[in-house]
Amino acid sequence: MEELIKRICASVGIDEDTAKISIGHVLGFLQKEFPEGPVAELLGKIPGGQDAIAAAAAAPGSGGLDSLLGGLGGLVGGAKGDIMALAGKLTGLGLDMGQIQKLGTEIFAHADQLIGKENVDKIVAQIPALAQFR
Repeated sequence: MEELIKRICASVGIDEDTAKISIGHVLGFLQKEFPEGPVAELLGKIPGGQDAIAAAAAAPGSGGLDSLLGGLGGLVGGAKGDIMALAGKLTGLGLDMGQIQKLGTEIFAHADQLIGKENVDKIVAQIPALAQFR
């Protein structure tokens, strides 16, 4: 986890706490959408991954765009709604869309190293909107 946090801090330009909570939100989203298979394998190979998910779940919401996108996500429903809610959580942490793109790219690059590109591709294939982060 520490290596991933450092990569994200350098690439995205955020502090370590924000990086950990951001990672937790992304991993929590993936875990919710894919509780078994490659995501379970990935979480098993990221020491502190579950802690990051718990920290993200406990992080206070910031309102504003976070609440708006989360509410829109609820209206859309399913994976599309969940990804909108994830974007809302990340913008609520102060990340802009460019930073969210870099965050996703770094997380998927790290996942490629841990579980292999083929397994990450299986995850991305289930939610096409994730392809923009490859």
